[in-house]
Amino acid sequence: MPKASEIKKNNTVVFDGKTCIVRDIERSVPQGRAGGSIYRMRMYDVVTGAKYDETFKDSDTLDMADLIRRPAMFSYIDGEEYVFMDKEDYTPYHLSKESIENEALFINEETDGIQVVIVSEVPVALDLPMSVELEVVETDPSIKGASATSRTKPATLSTGLVVQVPEYISTGEWIKVNTEERKFQSRADKH
Repeated sequence: MPKASEIKKNNTVVFDGKTCIVRDIERSVPQGRAGGSIYRMRMYDVVTGAKYDETFKDSDTLDMADLIRRPAMFSYIDGEEYVFMDKEDYTPYHLSKESIENEALFINEETDGIQVVIVSEVPVALDLPMSVELEVVETDPSIKGASATSRTKPATLSTGLVVQVPEYISTGEWIKVNTEERKFQSRADKH
């Protein structure tokens, strides 16, 4: 059983008898107090989506949930569900739009490195790669001679995500976006 200090973002733990995915961790060291750090974790019940904000001492132990991660690729949207296909045995996994609304902004048919998180044989969440490549579908015209260190402008990507990009990026270009920070990283290598 890992201590609170060993838990990482996107780990799945058993909390209060429920399987929860840890979405955010804030570490603080209270002043004038013997002992270690305090960890504030924002967790979501993988089944109901209920949100829990809990605080743990670094020595508190948590149970890791029994889960499986399967490599998958986005297949299609069926009404209110996104359907992903297992890359090894082609099992389809259905996830509701609501449960993956944040991750959906980074997904298209070409997104590689997606993993479906399965708990008790039910697909409950997605793990995204650190960065994805998406197309810029709308932004102000690029400015000739704009340097890489100059100002930024908003760009709407093919998935609906809006990120700040350097002024030299133009509509139709593909860019790399950091999925955790939701920030422009660089121009994409391919396309």
